[in-house]
Amino acid sequence: MPQSDIPRVGLYLQDAHPLREGMALSQYAEERGFEAVWQAESRLVRDAIVPMAAFAAVTDSIKVGSGVINNWTRNIGLLAATFLTLDDLAPDRIICGIGAWWDPLASNVGIDRRKPLTAMRETVEVLRRLLALERVTFHGEFHHVDGIELDVVHGRREPRNVPIMIGATGPQMMEMTGEIADGAVLNYCVPPEYNDTALEQLEKGAKKAGRTLDDIDRPQLVVCSVHEDRDEAIRGAKMLLTQYLAQQPHIARASGVKPEIVKQIQSSLGWPATKEQIEAAMVHVPDDLVLRITATGTPDEARAKVKEYLRRGATYPILYPLGDPKLMIDTFATR
Repeated sequence: MPQSDIPRVGLYLQDAHPLREGMALSQYAEERGFEAVWQAESRLVRDAIVPMAAFAAVTDSIKVGSGVINNWTRNIGLLAATFLTLDDLAPDRIICGIGAWWDPLASNVGIDRRKPLTAMRETVEVLRRLLALERVTFHGEFHHVDGIELDVVHGRREPRNVPIMIGATGPQMMEMTGEIADGAVLNYCVPPEYNDTALEQLEKGAKKAGRTLDDIDRPQLVVCSVHEDRDEAIRGAKMLLTQYLAQQPHIARASGVKPEIVKQIQSSLGWPATKEQIEAAMVHVPDDLVLRITATGTPDEARAKVKEYLRRGATYPILYPLGDPKLMIDTFATR
């Protein structure tokens, strides 16, 4: 089987596959040379931590990332202890991807996402210090801790190598990511040219910290619908886009979709949306939009689209498989 000429590749899993199938796909991706498997945590359907532990437990070398958890719902001490635990399971293979969440979901569960930049900055600082096994006292606007440290008695008493990656979408969060994070998880359902501005903001933030863009890893989520039948590939991607454009306004804005299209889709969907509602609303999503903001089509077409994101500054793709996930993994296999 031919090897991909894209050297670094990640696999992105949400809730489309049973958890045990996700475990098997993680093993298969590892065998085929993928660098990382990332577990989503977005809608109220599947948390990231349990799948991450499952993927880590059945693999040996592939990295396991959260793509992404939010910085509002887990106490900072528990958050640090969680990633310490994951690192105990898979030393030096865990990545903490964290984001500012999104409305209306956050507000619907009682979270007031005020001052998201300040909240994220505090979370990253305290989390990083705790994972370095420091004793931390910190009194900010969102986090207040007094002389706490990770209470490792029986495990490894050494700082943990857990990169902190921010899932940034807006320009201000992107700039701050360049300043304080180990990397940025670039969003999906955006055209490749979205990266131009994103990289400008990352570089601006990096300079504040005396760093360069090369110091910041930039994996990018990419919806990937691969099928030998191009029309089937487009249909698969369109189902996902229909749901995301209606429910996640920040993605709709970043993708450049016309507001009238979003309104048409929203008028047809409930929350949670049923499969029947999604299929009925798909007529409002044009094929050219699907092809512009996803890697969709035959294997050759999907690879070509992914390369556009890489040419625009992503360091590697994190591919969300629609359709046959093994075909997608084979399409991008590096061994």
